[in-house]
Amino acid sequence: MSEGRTGAGAGSSAPTVLRMILGRRLQERRLGAGASFDDAARALRVTPLTVRRMEKAEVSLKPLYVEKLLETYGADRQEIDEFVAMAERANEPGWWHPYRDVLPSWFSAYVSLEAGARTLRTYEPHYVTGLLQTPAYARAVLRGGFPNDTEEDLQRRVELRLRRQSLLEGPDAPTLWVVMEETVLHRAVGGPEVMREQIERLLEVSELDHVSVDVVPFAAGAHVGACAPFTYFRFAEPELPDVVYSEILSAAMYLDQRSDVVDHLEAHNRMSLLTSDADSRALLNRMRKEYS
Repeated sequence: MSEGRTGAGAGSSAPTVLRMILGRRLQERRLGAGASFDDAARALRVTPLTVRRMEKAEVSLKPLYVEKLLETYGADRQEIDEFVAMAERANEPGWWHPYRDVLPSWFSAYVSLEAGARTLRTYEPHYVTGLLQTPAYARAVLRGGFPNDTEEDLQRRVELRLRRQSLLEGPDAPTLWVVMEETVLHRAVGGPEVMREQIERLLEVSELDHVSVDVVPFAAGAHVGACAPFTYFRFAEPELPDVVYSEILSAAMYLDQRSDVVDHLEAHNRMSLLTSDADSRALLNRMRKEYS
């Protein structure tokens, strides 16, 4: 995935994880064959920029283009058929496609990355992360973020958020490590009853082997991560680099440059050392009582 900002108009080119894998493999086959961007472009009768964008998963991958490229690179028929089949699967809409009317264009790539990751690390200074939100909490957060939504649109946003949570279920669930600020627990989203239910949910999921919930207390003072929320993704597929996602009000940044990723990973590690599992649970239990 290219480093940079995905703005409001970029949803149509948001890559799926499978398209990213295919792009990386096409790049490896081109380099292995000693072919340049110009060589590949001539074979397809397109510009070198188009080939570059295909390898970076910035555009959809046409099966006919994939087949022609593999022929140019000297691949055998079996490998070509495998690549073409992968291209066809990569172009299939994700499960979230029916929600595209209420899914911000700059967030569609996030949902794909989330669905394909083996490890997720997230830092949240404002709200409980979406994967751990209760329905009532999610509704209150989304109502605040989209105040002009109709009730129908709001309900669809809530459904989308809750469907995302299914990835934490089952034997193949990814590892989720959440670091949040104590501020999150004091922000009375939806009122005391909603907050109490939400904190009970956090206590429940923190008992799962593949979920960790760390709460950085006010007493920790200033620290390296006191900034915007971010999520770090790591994948099982060796072709895919680690990716960091961070957002502002109406856009997002997807970073895969090694230095950027390492900076965010180190920040997450440092913040997790500001608390402990026992201290986090004690704080969660204390706040649950305050909302009773």
